[in-house]
Amino acid sequence: MSPQSSNMRDVPHEERPRERMMRYGAESLSHAELLAILLRTGTQRQSAVHLAGAILKQCGNLRNLMDMSMDELTAIRGIGPAKALQLRAGIELGRRITKSKLGDLVTVRRPKDAADYVMEDLRYLKKEHFVCLFLNTKNHIIARETLSMGTLNASLVHPREVFRAAIKCSSASIICAHNHPSGDPTPSPEDISLTKRLAEAGQLVGIEVLDHLVIGDGRFVSLKEQGHL
Repeated sequence: MSPQSSNMRDVPHEERPRERMMRYGAESLSHAELLAILLRTGTQRQSAVHLAGAILKQCGNLRNLMDMSMDELTAIRGIGPAKALQLRAGIELGRRITKSKLGDLVTVRRPKDAADYVMEDLRYLKKEHFVCLFLNTKNHIIARETLSMGTLNASLVHPREVFRAAIKCSSASIICAHNHPSGDPTPSPEDISLTKRLAEAGQLVGIEVLDHLVIGDGRFVSLKEQGHL
């Protein structure tokens, strides 16, 4: 087979992996075709599908492919660092998806659930960190983000930053938390004021602020329980 005839552009349009996936779904593709989509391109001498087949032949099976290092991948003719990174990234995503089962999601039923989730990360910090937990409609924590790191006794955050992040991850509600480096979780007047501003902004955008927690050294205060939400 000549180099030209083995190129992807010479494969009939309806047989190309990307087109087949769009038409019939990912489950209809072979292992080699799925790998070819990750690789994106082949070489001058072989198509992405042929290159993917060579990888599978080299590793023996998909399980062995998961364990192949960058050096082992780049030792395969036609696989450079860029293609090896693409494969490793795809494998790592699959590994993480397998680990992140729905049953493993943390459900927040009370303030303590959220406080326990952030306590060990926040209680020893020397500066204030403002953290948001993003929840779905079942009160599962689907994401977490630190939005501000302040001075020793002040944390500056704007509702705009909070709800931009909430919208980005399609959260139904949020729980805010920040630490007091002193170890005393007693809310300051600024904490109470920020809580009210966040609640008002949440009403406007349709994302409820469930609570604002102040984290101390092994202790916490829920501003919702104190009647500020």
